[in-house]
Amino acid sequence: MGKIISLANQKGGVGKTTTAINLAASLAALEYKVLLADADPQANATSGMGFDLRNIKSSIYDCLIEDKHPRDVILNTEIEGLDLLPSTIDLVGAEIEMLNMPNREQVLKHVLGKVREDYDFMLIDCSPSLGLLTVNALTASDSVIIPVQCEYFALEGLGKLLNTIKIVQKRLNPDLEIEGFLLTMYDSRLRLSNQVVDEVRKHFQQMVFDTVIQRNIKLSEAPSFGKPALLYDANSKGAVNYLNLARELLQKNEKTKIPNEDKIIK
Repeated sequence: MGKIISLANQKGGVGKTTTAINLAASLAALEYKVLLADADPQANATSGMGFDLRNIKSSIYDCLIEDKHPRDVILNTEIEGLDLLPSTIDLVGAEIEMLNMPNREQVLKHVLGKVREDYDFMLIDCSPSLGLLTVNALTASDSVIIPVQCEYFALEGLGKLLNTIKIVQKRLNPDLEIEGFLLTMYDSRLRLSNQVVDEVRKHFQQMVFDTVIQRNIKLSEAPSFGKPALLYDANSKGAVNYLNLARELLQKNEKTKIPNEDKIIK
């Protein structure tokens, strides 16, 4: 049964979608079966995986609102073992349409539950807000990864997110855990980056991933080509960082199947 992990931070531009795409690709490259669920109306994870939004006939919206089976919506990506539950702009209206539904916070959990047996990991790319869609994602998840950019105001707004997680744990999903805080957009040349790393590690201690995602041009360019960094440039710093994150996540979860390790760039 797949582990469901949300990537959440209501602050935009922290590397959330970049992490969702590249962590999913890295886990698939290490021969795990992965579903990337795009729960953001901006649909950046969908386009970042190379899909033209104009050609998508049905999406996660249809699963949430029309009760369509996710297997009828899921798309295969060009990475073996990595599937996508796509998003479209239709998802903007989902929060309003879900308001009158019974158990409205549990809708996504019900959707993902139908295909949970098919995957080792299911990653949910959340929208940059703390609305009903994000609450649905947290309710459906076993854990949450919180990307934190190594820039000024990095910790701003984290209190609100942690409070939302606490409310979800108390009322909707007592088993929800914080998988870890992930430091992104790190530039070793900048004193500020190093200060933020120190500050986040001091605040959250062992809850912070050892792997730090460095600022990397290839990582920024890859989505415009519809590819994860691993396909765009497997030797790039960004691709290697996310492979290391995948390995750290597997270690934390004591999943040791990495038969293809020697084929992957170290």
